[in-house]
Amino acid sequence: MIIVMHSDATPDDIAEVVERLRASGAAASVSTRDGQTVVEGSVDARLYEEAPWDSFPGVERVYPSVRGGRQVGREFKSENTVVAVGDDVSIGDGTMVVVAGPCAVESRDQMIGTAQAVKEAGARILRGDAFKPRTSPYTFQGLGKAGLEILAEAREITGLPFVAEVLDPRDIDLVSSYADMLRIGTRNMSNYALLREVGLGEKPVLLKRGRGSTVEEWIDAAEYIHSAGNPNIVLVERGVRGFDSSARNTLDLAAVPVARRLTHLPVMVDPSHASGRRDLVVPLARAAIAVGADGVLIDVHPSPETALVDGAQALLPAEFAELMVSLRSVADAVKNPFQTP
Repeated sequence: MIIVMHSDATPDDIAEVVERLRASGAAASVSTRDGQTVVEGSVDARLYEEAPWDSFPGVERVYPSVRGGRQVGREFKSENTVVAVGDDVSIGDGTMVVVAGPCAVESRDQMIGTAQAVKEAGARILRGDAFKPRTSPYTFQGLGKAGLEILAEAREITGLPFVAEVLDPRDIDLVSSYADMLRIGTRNMSNYALLREVGLGEKPVLLKRGRGSTVEEWIDAAEYIHSAGNPNIVLVERGVRGFDSSARNTLDLAAVPVARRLTHLPVMVDPSHASGRRDLVVPLARAAIAVGADGVLIDVHPSPETALVDGAQALLPAEFAELMVSLRSVADAVKNPFQTP
C-alpha cells in the first residue's frame, strides 16, 4: 500500500501513519517523490480496505501497491496523462470533451448528417462503429470497411476526428488506417490478446469497463495496453450489470473519482450505454461531469425509431444540442469548462 502525504503534512502526521502501519505488523518505509512524502507499507487487502487511511491528518491519497508497480498507476506517474486525438483535441487537460454520434454507421446520409449536427452543437470527437459485436449473430454486425470509409468522409467534411471500435487483432491495422482513436468495448475489456496488440500501436485507445468487471480489473486491462508500449489510454465507465431491470446497466459514478485517484489516465463516462434509455441520458451525463469525468460519450441518431443498433438510447440531434447547453453549465460550475477548437 502506498500513502501519499500532503505537501504541507507535518513530521507528526507522517510519524502517526508510520506508527499505525507498524502496529498492524507492516514494515513501513518513507521516501520523497515529486516533492511529496510517500509512506509505503506491506499490508493485506483486508487492512487496506478497512483501515481509514484517508482520514489520517496529512494524508492526500491512498492506493494499493501492485507487484512490480502499475505503469498506469499514480505510483508510477503523479501528473495526469493528456491524450491527444487528431490534430487539436486533448482529453485529460482539465477541459470537458464530448464524443457523440450514432452507435453504428448505417448509411452515408445517416452518418454525415449526424456528424454535422453534433459538430454544430459542440462535440469534439465523432463516434460511430463499422464493426459491431452483437449478442445475436443474426443482428446487424456493421458495414465493415465501407463504414470506415464513410466515417473518414464525415471527418473530411466536419473536421471532427473519430473513434471506432476494433474487435479482432486481425482488424487493428485496417481500423487504425482510418480511425483517429480505437475503442475497446465492454465485451473485449478482458480480451488480453487484443489489448496487447493495440498496445503495440500508437493510436490512442478508449477502454470501456467490462459489464462484470471491478475497477481493479479495469485498471489491469489498461495496464496490458500501457505495458505493451502505448500510454495513450482513456478509461470509460459505461455501467456494470446489476439486479435492477429499470435500466440496462448500473452506472457506477463512484468509479470515476476512484479511477482518477488510482491512475493518471483520463476517465470518461458513457451514459447512453449505461442506461439504454433516452430519458436517463441527460441526468446521467450531468452527474458524470459533476463527479469529475473528463468527458462523456453520447449516442445521437437522426431517426432513433429506425436505428439498427440501440435506438432506444439515442438522442435526436435537437435533444443533443439542448443537452450540450445544460452540460456547459455543469462544467462551468465544477470549473471543468468545455474544450473549444
